[in-house]
Amino acid sequence: MSSPFDWSFPYASRKMPVLAANAVATSQPLAAQAGLRMLLAGGNAVDSAIATAIALTVVEPVMNGIGGDMFALVWHEGRLHGLNSSGCAPAAWTPEYFAGRDAMPGTGWGTVTVPGQVAGWKALSERFGKLPFAKLFEPAIAYAEEGFAVSPTIARQWATQAPKLAQEPGFAEAFLPQGRAPQAGEWWRFPAQARTLREIAESGGDSFYHGALAGRIADFAARTGGALSAADLAEHRPEWVAPISQSFRDYELHEIPPNGQGISALMALGMLERFDLESMGRDSADYYHVSIEAMKLAFADLHHHVADPRHMRTDARALLDPAYLAERAKLISMDRAAVPVAGTPASGGTVYLTTADAGGTMVSFIQSNYHGFGSGVVVPDTGISLHNRGLNFVLTPGHANQVAPRKKPMHTIIPAFVTRGGEPVMAFGVMGGSMQAQGHLQMVTRLAAFGQNPQAMSDAPRFRVEKGPVVNVESHLPADVVDTLRQRGHNVAVAAADSLEFGSAQLICRLPQGGYVAASDSRRDGQAVGF
Repeated sequence: MSSPFDWSFPYASRKMPVLAANAVATSQPLAAQAGLRMLLAGGNAVDSAIATAIALTVVEPVMNGIGGDMFALVWHEGRLHGLNSSGCAPAAWTPEYFAGRDAMPGTGWGTVTVPGQVAGWKALSERFGKLPFAKLFEPAIAYAEEGFAVSPTIARQWATQAPKLAQEPGFAEAFLPQGRAPQAGEWWRFPAQARTLREIAESGGDSFYHGALAGRIADFAARTGGALSAADLAEHRPEWVAPISQSFRDYELHEIPPNGQGISALMALGMLERFDLESMGRDSADYYHVSIEAMKLAFADLHHHVADPRHMRTDARALLDPAYLAERAKLISMDRAAVPVAGTPASGGTVYLTTADAGGTMVSFIQSNYHGFGSGVVVPDTGISLHNRGLNFVLTPGHANQVAPRKKPMHTIIPAFVTRGGEPVMAFGVMGGSMQAQGHLQMVTRLAAFGQNPQAMSDAPRFRVEKGPVVNVESHLPADVVDTLRQRGHNVAVAAADSLEFGSAQLICRLPQGGYVAASDSRRDGQAVGF
């Protein structure tokens, strides 16, 4: 049945932030409501975050699934806690396993590392949650069993990804049951995913790593050319980690330490601490130029030095050393774009959500299948779509991030948290591959240098740089800024107005006299809710 509507949105629109004592912000409204239900049921922000995350695997399958990784930062009872639940490479992934290739594959079993996400849900619930673990699954199971209407944004992403993945094991049967992606407004049900979520709920996640679900994943891998084994799954353990941080003005930005890319946001921010952004102006060419240059330098170091911390030849402290960042900042010329190279420090497809409750607990949470539906591999009759995080390994002999058995790849998904004077200020994230770290940089500078509110800092025009020379900018960046950047040597590409390549920000900021202001990115169909 064709839709009765034209699903284009030709007119400028805006969102307003939500001010409330309890809040949830994420990229899909149904998932936000799932988190809100847990708060209304007497749960805390951690319960809310987990329920939101589980629901997102159902209602936003193009960006995440049951078979991904997750990270979280949790402010609870006066302290910030970090959780890294990313998985390792299969034991069979020696460099020889990929012999004859110049780069890691982009899809298929050759990209599937151990999914850490389910174990992360359980670890968070055990340590900080108030509600029974199984209760957190109720909204997601209902959406999978009873169905929901697919939103226009998700329908668009689904249709874009489907042709690339249709031939991967299990994908077409799971996500193209009628030979095509669902259209906007079409009702989507996935009973197999509901059954899997119920089994995870009832087993406390154990089935996924040691039980029946683990067996089904490993058996399917063995039948269809994958290396992932039951032993690989059984080895996974979530890791509680100490966050790393960087000061900017009188704020502190906190990130998960490597193997995550959050350190690149901290490095760039440390460089920008040495520039007078305030006098440049918040939307000036100077502000964009110096931010782009700092991010390019940070990314050069990221891609050279950062990997599984057990295999890095330099540590986070060396990369964040003030003297080192001061030297890196000196490489930034205000009148000319540069080609960055990695420095030598002294030796020594994603969903994001944030929640906060009236008791003061705040959660910054991210999970992902990486690119779109991830690897494209879907375990039959389970709804378990597996990520392609192994793509982030390199095959260069001797590189810190070279693929190896039971090794974690450098990871792009990163939650963020801001404090001031040791007190919580903002839980936030900007999902979208390499956009995440540079999105963090742009949010924090707008907060700390210019005092913008969360919705305004989210709505502001963004830039995105990659490893190459091109600087991508949004269409609402003023033309005179674009012209000035080009005059300084930047290869600027102005994206289409409906581009989805600049991430999706979700932010919850604590108000001085109590409560929160929550904002959801206008670039997606997400929602901030509260009470």
